Amino acid sequence: MRVRKIVIPLAALGLLSVPATAGAAFVHVVAPGESLSSIAAADGLTVQRLAAANGLPPTAELTAGSQLVIPPQSGGESEGEAAAPEGEVATPEGEAATPAAEGDHDHDGDDGGSEGEAAAPVAQSGDGDEDGDDGAAGAVSTSSAASAAEGEGSTSAATSQPVGAAAEGSPGSPPFPTAQTVSPEQVASIAAANGVPPSLANAIADMESGFNNELVSSADARGVMQITPGTWEWIDRELAGAAPLAPASALENVRGGVLLLRSLLQATGGNQSLAAAGYYQGLPSVLQNGMYPSTRQYVSDVEALEQRFGGG
Repeated sequence: MRVRKIVIPLAALGLLSVPATAGAAFVHVVAPGESLSSIAAADGLTVQRLAAANGLPPTAELTAGSQLVIPPQSGGESEGEAAAPEGEVATPEGEAATPAAEGDHDHDGDDGGSEGEAAAPVAQSGDGDEDGDDGAAGAVSTSSAASAAEGEGSTSAATSQPVGAAAEGSPGSPPFPTAQTVSPEQVASIAAANGVPPSLANAIADMESGFNNELVSSADARGVMQITPGTWEWIDRELAGAAPLAPASALENVRGGVLLLRSLLQATGGNQSLAAAGYYQGLPSVLQNGMYPSTRQYVSDVEALEQRFGGG
């Protein structure tokens, strides 16, 4: 998979601009002459951890004026962390992260999507923790921060998107699968109405379920957009506004996923690749740990599907 340099506009991530010593991610503007190694040393990080948090290879050269996400120092990183093989993300233990557990996400859209960090589903059905199992792999802050998103109050996916047990929620809670399918045209209409690129929303819907609202993954993600109960509750409470989500509607399942995508795009300055990574892995995890290998594959597959749906 190709490696893309991810540059996140400072204004869009101003909500993260607190010191790393406070245990939160923030944005650093690259000064002339700075390198990954010099910035990592100044912030108490390894080059591998800093590069992974920004989707860059450890040998990447930086451009003055670009921005880097500086992950928090509290990610469990130990002195002497070993570099992961090129193309993989180093875990806090310095070992290469393994892909998410097989079987919970089918990139052909025949099975439930997987979005995960730490223990469990984030938005969809993920098992994508660093060990490839369902064990907890580090806490991620779920506190709300100021958002630039109009109509979203103080909620930002960068800090408050559920992960782990919070995303998993209660098995008896919505959304509820129904024997319905939706069309790409319907998905595109909902996406456009909410300011999300239709090609991105269609790529996610196809990737996650093949447009099938009856699908339930092994991690209990449900519907067209494969949303877990805990994340559905968060979307309904924080993102849906005055129009609550209807829990047994295929089109409302699409709207829930689109609202999440909108929040992810707003938190990443419109970076569609990083938003797709956040949809799969959870944006708080991406910012703290970098993209896991399975996340990189997911993003690559979504980008390919976007082309089929007219994406530029």
